[in-house]
Amino acid sequence: MPPTPPPSRRAADSRPAEPRPVEPRRPTADDGFLVVDKPAGWTSHDVVARVRRLASTRKVGHAGTLDPMATGVLVIGVGRATRLLTYVTGADKDYAATVRLGVATTTDDAEGEVLARADAAHLTRADLDAQVAVLTGDLLQVPSSVSAIKVDGQRAYARVRAGEDVALAARPVHVARFAVLDVRAAQDDGVAVLDVDVEVTCSSGTYIRALARDLGAALGVGGHLTALRRSRVGGFGLAQARTLDDLGTTPDDEAVPVLPMAEAARAVLPVRELSEADARALSYGQGIDPVDEPEGPVAGIGPDGNLVAVVERRGARLRPAVVFSPA
Repeated sequence: MPPTPPPSRRAADSRPAEPRPVEPRRPTADDGFLVVDKPAGWTSHDVVARVRRLASTRKVGHAGTLDPMATGVLVIGVGRATRLLTYVTGADKDYAATVRLGVATTTDDAEGEVLARADAAHLTRADLDAQVAVLTGDLLQVPSSVSAIKVDGQRAYARVRAGEDVALAARPVHVARFAVLDVRAAQDDGVAVLDVDVEVTCSSGTYIRALARDLGAALGVGGHLTALRRSRVGGFGLAQARTLDDLGTTPDDEAVPVLPMAEAARAVLPVRELSEADARALSYGQGIDPVDEPEGPVAGIGPDGNLVAVVERRGARLRPAVVFSPA
């Protein structure tokens, strides 16, 4: 009996392929906030992309960009909590920074090209304190030309990189605190400069590198930012922040833990504790009677402790601006 011929290549190729092993998918994170301690070298978008993978959802956003060179507090919203981010974006912020006096750069920070160097050894602490005082309070600040502000629909930094000259209009900002902590003599390419450690508390929209630029310009030597760390955004600080490496240690079969929405809302908004009837009305999109709420948005927390809605006064009633627990 002749031997059975081997199967043809076509027959072999028609056999069903072995199924590929399916990697287990991490459970989707609950709706809430993550306070991330952003590492240097990462963009805010990089952090969002990483959290999307960790939280197993694409519904992730952030409340306020941090430059790649900066570190510190970046508030991330997950799921329905992304709708709360708008109430965080306008919050005041704390920063720790280092300003180098004696060197001006194209970007007002250490990532730009040097425009000019000037000897800063003659500057006294009295000179420094006087100009810091001028840059405290209500200011009209010209943002850096490489900021993320849009000009005719395109980011300013993109226009600068394309070779355009970009001049941004001055904007009102408020610097509540501008404190000098330490002053150190240093050398930059053989020029005597000063490194100044500062802390700043300011309104949303304030550019710390613009403060560094303006401080150097006022002192006649130029200046730029060499280090920046954001320590607080509204009610969220470094004590609550977690690094991406730390978040990455969450077991694969567990959801990444988040700050629940009600707790997140309490950190950024005044709170109205709701009765059952008021919570039900808001869940249907109806208004409720005010009690003694301040002007502006208020978080409505139900008897079960969950965030029902963010409400605002409209006429004689409090009406939902965003409903988080619809009927």
